[in-house]
Amino acid sequence: MRPPWVITSNRVFREHYQELQRGDLILTRISLKYGEEWLLFDLAERGVEAYPSLLSQWLSRSKAFQVAVLGTFMPPGTLLIRDRHDLIRALNYFGHLGVGEVVTKRDRANCGLGIHLWQSVEDVFNHAGNPPLEYPFVLQPRFRDVRDIRVVILGDYIEAYERKNPFNFRNNIFFGGGSRSYALSEAELDFCRKVMVRGKFPYAHLDLIYTEKGGPFLSEINLRGGLKGAQITQEEYERKVAALTESFLREWLDKHPGAQKL
Repeated sequence: MRPPWVITSNRVFREHYQELQRGDLILTRISLKYGEEWLLFDLAERGVEAYPSLLSQWLSRSKAFQVAVLGTFMPPGTLLIRDRHDLIRALNYFGHLGVGEVVTKRDRANCGLGIHLWQSVEDVFNHAGNPPLEYPFVLQPRFRDVRDIRVVILGDYIEAYERKNPFNFRNNIFFGGGSRSYALSEAELDFCRKVMVRGKFPYAHLDLIYTEKGGPFLSEINLRGGLKGAQITQEEYERKVAALTESFLREWLDKHPGAQKL
């Protein structure tokens, strides 16, 4: 039986994908084409380990998957819409709640580019499944007076800042929003930690929101995200991620003597 492998690049991963087995470690974020997420499931079933975890990598790629796995942390009324049957049920659900305006989030769009405001779920129903709104997507009520907080957690490094755009309901800084430093409370940090544990995130960018329904709620989570508005520089960020990765590898190698780097 061969010693465990440590896969350190996507090139090597692709070359040895079929040979990977229980006890091997993928020490890189796996670069996948659209629709290749099933590879992550196959690796998990074979007992292959990864850093960051396979679950966190999959969650980072899909807002829809985040709702399925982390929906209990999200604002009330946040729904995963997979097809017209889900949307019909959402029509009844939001109608019962008396919700008018709603927001949709495209599954794989970032930087606020996939967020749309609709006057009603009926408007969504009339467009869904046809360009420009394809399944799956996230549907939730349009909240007002939203506070939007970006949290960056890299091991012991924790930074939070609030984002606001007075001219647009999208608070993304790339499209006109501003930011200011935010003092994260112990309760908010504990909330972030619980989300990260559930999604097996070793480090993360989390977007928290407060709405008229309370909070904090999870809006989105990712392994990587924009740093515009953050105090940490891109270079510092990369060094901290590398240090976390190296620390994980040292501990892993202690448990797997004789492992071979590829």
